[in-house]
Amino acid sequence: MNQIYVLGLITNRGMRERFLQFFKEYHIEVTFTTLGRGTAASSLLDFLGMEDTEKAIYLAVITRDTWQGLKKGLYTRMRIDIPGRGIAFLIPLSSVGGKKVLQYLTAGQKIEIEEESVLQNTEYELLIAIANSGYTETIMDAARSARAPGGTVIHAKGTGAEHAEKFLGISLAEEKEMVFIAVKTSRKKAIMKAIMEKAGADTKAGTVVFFLPITETAGLRMLDEMEED
Repeated sequence: MNQIYVLGLITNRGMRERFLQFFKEYHIEVTFTTLGRGTAASSLLDFLGMEDTEKAIYLAVITRDTWQGLKKGLYTRMRIDIPGRGIAFLIPLSSVGGKKVLQYLTAGQKIEIEEESVLQNTEYELLIAIANSGYTETIMDAARSARAPGGTVIHAKGTGAEHAEKFLGISLAEEKEMVFIAVKTSRKKAIMKAIMEKAGADTKAGTVVFFLPITETAGLRMLDEMEED
């Protein structure tokens, strides 16, 4: 199967529309964007040629084949090698919550679909749930029912709503909420199932769920104690 990754890209906020168009040219139809602020000192900003620290953060699910062309375009067209322009990176996916969700997230890219793609084996994983705005508590209640710990929520904007009707059979709003929860790998299937049943892609929450492998941890003692209980 063509390997699947989460693409992360951080750049200046003023580049948002340009990057969204750039992504579409490489058949990346579904992206999630949130805002951030850099922490570099002013002296470093001057050295990098950056005028401010206001950032846009993009996340998208892509295949290895898509990355090969995109990477070249980032250098030749978006000039990401210019100091201060931005940085892009790949994180391997460990699993995706359902065939239709995988089809939606990779719309336009060539991929062999499997119900669940297991790419990494780690003790802990990062659950990322992306839903329509206003459904955070629904997601967290579902996750807690399967013994998940607390999560962190950030607000984002999404693209690719037109593909949601095709693959998921529902309409999705542009305004999104992203929930991040670090979970034990042994609990992830139960947690993912609970979220999909109570707030999944076929509900008003319109939640898509996937996992990223966590290779090293610190401060997750509570998760170990919950597993022992």
